[in-house]
This record gives sequence, C-alpha cells and structure tokens, in this order.
Amino acid sequence: MKVRVLGCSGAIARDCRTTSFLIDGRILIDAGTGVGDLTLDEMQAIDHVFLTHSHLDHIAALPLMLDAISSRRSSPVQVHALQETIAALQAHVFNNVIWPDFSRIPSDAAPFLQYQALAAGQTLEVAGTRLEVLPACHAVPAVGYAVQGPHDWWVFSGDTGRNPAFWQRINQLPVAMLVIETAFSNRESALAERAQHLAPQTLALELAQLDPARSFPIYITHTKPSETELIMEEIRRFDARTPHGFAAPHDIRWLRAGQEFVV
Repeated sequence: MKVRVLGCSGAIARDCRTTSFLIDGRILIDAGTGVGDLTLDEMQAIDHVFLTHSHLDHIAALPLMLDAISSRRSSPVQVHALQETIAALQAHVFNNVIWPDFSRIPSDAAPFLQYQALAAGQTLEVAGTRLEVLPACHAVPAVGYAVQGPHDWWVFSGDTGRNPAFWQRINQLPVAMLVIETAFSNRESALAERAQHLAPQTLALELAQLDPARSFPIYITHTKPSETELIMEEIRRFDARTPHGFAAPHDIRWLRAGQEFVV
C-alpha cells in the first residue's frame, strides 16, 4: 500500500499545505489544500474521500476538486464521513450559496458526489482496501482512520485532544506507522486544550498509553508553520528525558508534504 502525503500542515504558507493523504491513488483521506498538487488525471482516479471532520483545513479542496473532475467522471465520488460532518457540508458548503450542491447535479439520479455516513468503530472495504474508523476527541464531531496494508496498518489520529479510546484500539492493532497531530507548542497549551488539539506536553501523556513493547515510527502532523521548529524541539526534549517504561525514546519524526510511504 502506498501512502502519499499531499498536505500535513495546520495552516497555509509557502510549501505548507493542509491535511490530505492519498492512498494507492484511489482513496483520499481528508481534502485539504494539498489536493491542489494533484494532476487532473490523479484527481479523476479518486473514487473515495474519507473525511475526519468538517473544519475548513480538512475539506477546503473538496468542492474545487469535484468541480475540476466532474465532467471527466462517469460515476459519483463517494464522500465518507460522520453524519454530523455530512450535515455541515450540506448546510455550509454544498448549499447553492457557497458552492453548488454537487449531490444533486447534474441530476438526483446521477450526481457528482454521494454521501456515505460512517461511525467510529466501523470497518469498511473500498477499492480493495480495508479501513477502520477510529475515535477522536475534537471541537466538532471527528474521527481518525486506520488503513490496512498487506501486513500492518497505517494509522492517522485526525485532529484530537486527549483520547484514551484511541490508544486502547492502537494497542490491539499491528501498526506500521502512526501519524498523530500536535497542533500547538506548550506555550499555547491552554488554547490547545480549549480547541481539543495536542501540544507536546499532552502528546507525552498520550504516548505514555502505548504498550511499551510496541515500536513503530511516529510522525507528527498538523503543526502550525510559525511553530513547527519549536513544537519539534519540545517533543525531542520530553522524549529524551521521559522514560514511560520504554527502553529507548520513541522514533518520532516530522511529517512533510511530498513524502511517500509503502506500508
């Protein structure tokens, strides 16, 4: 399974694109601004979009991508999301005010997009790929995703604050790679808590819930461009001095747009 990082930033700036991952060329997880780096042919090949939640940095490119490829496709793009996320898209994006309602054009019988509601804990198989919907704790209803490769799983936390249920499930899965958000530095930890994001000090508490016998690379995503260096330094600092029962520090790395992984 090939995972291509289209965007992984918490905001935009030069070379910073918001969250989107392309799985085997057919499945998109979140539709942030990184989608804009795809060619028309690459966009056209996407049959399924899985959204973690309704915030703009995770959906911004969805209306524009659908507009770009609609005339080139013979079947609707399937948009999978929580029912609350679907309701937000219908009310605030595809509402014939901000953008046309692509779930009803060119006709109700043959629309450009179709919504598929999902729920945390659900397992789906699309385009020959198995996904599991993971719990997330965010300011709006949200989820994460685990995607199964030939042997192990690629796991994405989505936007989340403290989330014990997530770690309970992660400790049961054979994980090849974990992508987890850390949106704020410790100096903004109060804002992170209010917005239900992680900062390095809360990331440390979350990682303490990992089974000490487990070992896999952990990639940090969703950092604010103005704070990325500080966030990574704070993470390195706590990981060097916090044992948490591990024989060695975690294998923590910063995720970058343009990276590709084979899981």
